[in-house]
Amino acid sequence: MAESNVANVPGKGVGITKEERMVIFASSLGTVFEWYDFYLYGSLAAIISAQFFKAVNETTSFIFALLAFAAGFFVRPFGAIVFGRIGDLIGRKYTFLITILLMGGATVVVGVLPNYDSIGIAAPIILISMRILQGLALGGEYGGAATYVAEHAPNGKRGFFTSFIQTTATLGLFLSLIVILSCRLALGGAAFEAWGWRIPFLVSAILVAVSVWIRLQLAESPVFKRMKEEGKITRAPLTESFLRWGNLKIVLLVLFGGVAGQGVVWYTGMFYELFFLLQTLKLESQAANLIVAFSLIIGTPFFIVFGALSDKVGRKWIIMAGCLLAAVTYFPIFKGLTHFANPALEEAQIADPVVVVADPADCAFQFDPIGKKTFKSSCDQVKSILAKKAIPYTNEAAPAGTLASVRVGAEVVQSFNGNEPGVDYKTKNAELTKALENATKMYPAKADMRRVNVPMVVLLLVILVIYVTMVYGPIGAWLVELFPARIRYTSMSLPYHIGNGWFGGFLPTIAFALVAATGDIYYGLWYPISIALMTFVVGSLLMKDTDTQGSIHHSD
Repeated sequence: MAESNVANVPGKGVGITKEERMVIFASSLGTVFEWYDFYLYGSLAAIISAQFFKAVNETTSFIFALLAFAAGFFVRPFGAIVFGRIGDLIGRKYTFLITILLMGGATVVVGVLPNYDSIGIAAPIILISMRILQGLALGGEYGGAATYVAEHAPNGKRGFFTSFIQTTATLGLFLSLIVILSCRLALGGAAFEAWGWRIPFLVSAILVAVSVWIRLQLAESPVFKRMKEEGKITRAPLTESFLRWGNLKIVLLVLFGGVAGQGVVWYTGMFYELFFLLQTLKLESQAANLIVAFSLIIGTPFFIVFGALSDKVGRKWIIMAGCLLAAVTYFPIFKGLTHFANPALEEAQIADPVVVVADPADCAFQFDPIGKKTFKSSCDQVKSILAKKAIPYTNEAAPAGTLASVRVGAEVVQSFNGNEPGVDYKTKNAELTKALENATKMYPAKADMRRVNVPMVVLLLVILVIYVTMVYGPIGAWLVELFPARIRYTSMSLPYHIGNGWFGGFLPTIAFALVAATGDIYYGLWYPISIALMTFVVGSLLMKDTDTQGSIHHSD
């Protein structure tokens, strides 16, 4: 690619040249495939738990599968440090060639990995290792792709150019859902769960080969080439990025006043709403996935809209507006989802509310990573049964030593202490389960699909996606513009992946824990709301907007 690219020449760059289209296409396509690889695991977590975590009970095996999924998010900031440093030392192009090869290779290994029945404990160990490699690779991919595209973009069009990179996470998720659904429909449920689940992982080999071939046709970023010619490439990107207060201050402000809120809004609008439809509102899996996919199709173009708009009005206030709107409207939107997707659940909550009356000291946090503990207190018994049926409830404190009970409307079901010596636990538990099932029979076991108001559900989901596009569409260009070119890859990658990998990536787990602890199906929303409000306050008061029309070839 010629050095005369108009990327940083003021007043030029009207229209998009063939070279620029190639840069956007190649960078975006590779990033789509990386997100496809990354989200396959999450979409198939239930099957993977059955294949690789058989040594423990069903509930704990699913928790292990979710923890392995979370491991990929946990290591993303470390990948940002490793590959960000490489990107600032040797160049943008070659770094994200390495990351896509690493991601694709790890995904293919999962596709051919023998399960627990074949190789025992080695299976989950290798699986988690591959998941960690995926997280490291993704930690290096985004910063490279966004930086590379932005450094090719004409002044005044960086928001528009990088917005295509911002669509890739959504498109990757959408692609993974489509491939999984196609395989499941073609093979049938039994065959897909037995062996067909491997096909989407193996498809990754073809996608990676195509992406690598396309990326090999590209030249290095013109900004990096110019710095190299001028001898201004950093020798210590980590030191300059994180050990010098002037830049570290910007890194911290970017994290708390930008990407933390963006991360939770993204994961609420892209993941948590699907979990809510499936686990809480109990829609049929295929229907829920199709509804979410349709809302993504409608909402995805707004990444481009808000990216291009940020070139005209600035990046900061679009992102702040998205955080504020999300925080203010999440509760009514999710209550609206209940009203339109499972009205019978809403009706039951109003007519026959469920209340757990228990001594708080009798209630444990029911998480056992090694599958050895038992939760047999009177409170744990009833909460476990209600949680399995996904029945919302409220808590009422009882005097110390009181056996827990469940009040459903006017009916009261008494629990028992399973820890008492000589108690016939199996019989008592079966009786309690049956009694609670009878008392809560007005709560639907599944959503009645005939009563689902699909247009309204889609509308609410599209609103959630639009919030995502507001906070995510402009953020790539904003991050690039906030840091000098010599340490840009390193400086922007770490806060981005802490904000998205940690604040955002752990959102489903944290939200689920909050719901499970309180019984309130909406309580988990307090997590994204509080983080989004924090970002709005910090970002509004302390973050600066950037010069959307100026050059980004500044190395110090």
